[in-house]
Amino acid sequence: MTATDSGVLSNIQAELSRIEREENVRILYACESGSRAWGFPSRDSDYDVRFLYVHEPDWYLSVFDRRDVIERPISDLLDVNGWDLRKALRLFRKSNPPLLEWLQSPIVYKDQPEATNQIRGLAGLSFSAKACTFHYLHMARGNYRDYLQGETVHSKKYFYVLRPLLACAWIERFESLPPMEFDTLKDTILEPGELRTAIDRLLERKKSGIEMKAEPRIGVINQYLETQISYYEQQAPRMPDSGQSVDDRLDPLFLSVLRAAWRET
Repeated sequence: MTATDSGVLSNIQAELSRIEREENVRILYACESGSRAWGFPSRDSDYDVRFLYVHEPDWYLSVFDRRDVIERPISDLLDVNGWDLRKALRLFRKSNPPLLEWLQSPIVYKDQPEATNQIRGLAGLSFSAKACTFHYLHMARGNYRDYLQGETVHSKKYFYVLRPLLACAWIERFESLPPMEFDTLKDTILEPGELRTAIDRLLERKKSGIEMKAEPRIGVINQYLETQISYYEQQAPRMPDSGQSVDDRLDPLFLSVLRAAWRET
């Protein structure tokens, strides 16, 4: 885990413990999922805490569907929500990128390796280059359309288009899940030159906490974004589809993790 203010860490740990008590669940894994995990938080960035949990075994013995997410009101400091493990494993079958990203976050607040190592062991098998590319392309296209098409733009939104497009390029090149850290993506995918220099300057401003208000668009970055969006709109349907089916492994994994989580109760 990277450095996190000790006071904030205590608040996060206290909130996770409170959720366990109030919801009668066991949290298996909790991590940072937003700009702090990506490596470019602003001075006022909140903490995007995401977690996986299990209810006690009898909770699952019902003919009715039950709520499978836990969400807490967003504050100035914390944005905390999580998924029930059964929901997470169902999404895992579809090579769900947010879940796969959580499992490789560089900032981990809580971890039960007995559970998470089993899940990570299946990640490479279920990874779908096509599904993940479509996910990142959709994210990039939406943010570009909403925030970066005018002559004046909100500069910090560049990162919310750059990161998913660099992720698409990583998937195309390596056929594996891209890392969360923006610097790793940038330095691996982009050659030194005008584009990378412009991105580095923007990144330095973002990390320094300088307020990034509306300002003139950055032509070299916009040109790259438009070109890459167009390219991956053509390329995404041609990407390799799902890897191996892991369906026969999910029930045993779920039961194993569920029993281990409540073994001492």
